[in-house]
Amino acid sequence: MSSPPEVTLRPMTDAEYEDWQEHNIHSFAAGIGPLRGLTGQAAVDLARDEVHRLLPNGRSTARHLLWTACVDGEPVGGLWISVALPVPYVFGVLVTEQHRGKGYGRALMVAAEQECRRLGYRHLDLNVFSNNSRAISLYDSLGYTVVSQMMRKEL
Repeated sequence: MSSPPEVTLRPMTDAEYEDWQEHNIHSFAAGIGPLRGLTGQAAVDLARDEVHRLLPNGRSTARHLLWTACVDGEPVGGLWISVALPVPYVFGVLVTEQHRGKGYGRALMVAAEQECRRLGYRHLDLNVFSNNSRAISLYDSLGYTVVSQMMRKEL
């Protein structure tokens, strides 16, 4: 396997945050909607409420890191990590549609790990929805392990 492209992280600008936020909300809705039996606007509304609850001050919310991922200076995605708990938590990873399938997701996660190490952390947590096999495969290949599991039964 070839090395992933090098991704650099920099703080999001206001304009980038606005675009990222909409993408992040719709991505979260696509993941959580089917698992909660929500469709369309109900899933988007739930996702929007959750993002606004977690980021009440937008990109200025304390203890949340919002980065734009760049390759050769060109934005290819975004990353949201909370450092509010002792272990940083990845809330959002986004590779923009036109850049998917080129190894940027892997490179973005490697950059996130490097940045968290630089900040003095020894672990990085994340959640992945069970219906996102592509992300599960990526995280498995990067060495992430399951530390808890939520289960549901339809009644």
